[in-house]
Amino acid sequence: MIRLPPPREEGAALLSVLLLVAIIAVLAAASLQKLKLATHLAGNGIAIDQARAYALSAEAVALFRIGDLLQRDAARTTLEGNWANRDVSVPIDKGIAAARITDGGNCFNINSLVGTPINTGYVVRPEAVLQFARLMQLLDVPGADARRVAIAAADWIDSDTAPLPGGAEDDAYANADLPYRTGNTLMADPSELRAVAGVTPALYTRVRPFLCTHPVADLSPVNINTLLPDQAPLLAMLVPGLDLARARALIDARPAKGYDTLSSFWDRPGLMGTPEFAKQQVRLKTRWFGLHLLIELEGAELEENALIDAALQPAKLVSRSYGAAT
Repeated sequence: MIRLPPPREEGAALLSVLLLVAIIAVLAAASLQKLKLATHLAGNGIAIDQARAYALSAEAVALFRIGDLLQRDAARTTLEGNWANRDVSVPIDKGIAAARITDGGNCFNINSLVGTPINTGYVVRPEAVLQFARLMQLLDVPGADARRVAIAAADWIDSDTAPLPGGAEDDAYANADLPYRTGNTLMADPSELRAVAGVTPALYTRVRPFLCTHPVADLSPVNINTLLPDQAPLLAMLVPGLDLARARALIDARPAKGYDTLSSFWDRPGLMGTPEFAKQQVRLKTRWFGLHLLIELEGAELEENALIDAALQPAKLVSRSYGAAT
């Protein structure tokens, strides 16, 4: 004989079964979600690895392209051939790769704020401090702020811990909410400037398009044959008294095939009184090239910025960073 549970216990048994089913459903859903996430992360990781492989291939093509450019004319680098500032997109399996080569020397090298005398480390280079301050003023940064930031940036890079008049060394940063110290060495990326005393987000945003950090403490080499009109502040920075309108006019008046000699450029009216060290910064040949890559592959995206040194034979990539420029 089969004994049935009392009627009042049938509801409790049903609730227990329903509760157990609900718990199993929740656990199954959570497991499926974790499995889905793990699968997505694994797929994304594979896509990123593949994107980096494409980026390495693109670097090799860019180095070959730059080498070919330099072989055309060993003495000059011009815009002929439409190689500069042009986005070139190439379809790849399940994605697309885009590359852009720029003249990586047409910028203010923040590391030029110091020089490297033998056995004494990095010391402040006054002429570069003045150039940096002038560049910021040309970009509508108030004069007092521009001078303060230029001096503080030089203090950040130089090897000593004694602040320049109006500058900032370790003591200036010790009382911050999160205390930190100066770098006392060359900057690896322009974004480091944001940590310098006096640099506000608005100021940094304004000057960032004109900044770079070459791995050497050399004055900024500006190629007059590849300078673009919107880079006129870099030319005006070098020539005391030269305003932006005149600097743009000089760039627009450049011969279609570029200048053959530097003297043909310096003979232009309005350039008298340029300091000799500034004249030495104006070049006809490019040493530094910038490379920007964007690889989109199966929903994953890889962005790379690289610097190429064409003074080496053959040209070599000397630095790379991933992510958008900041």
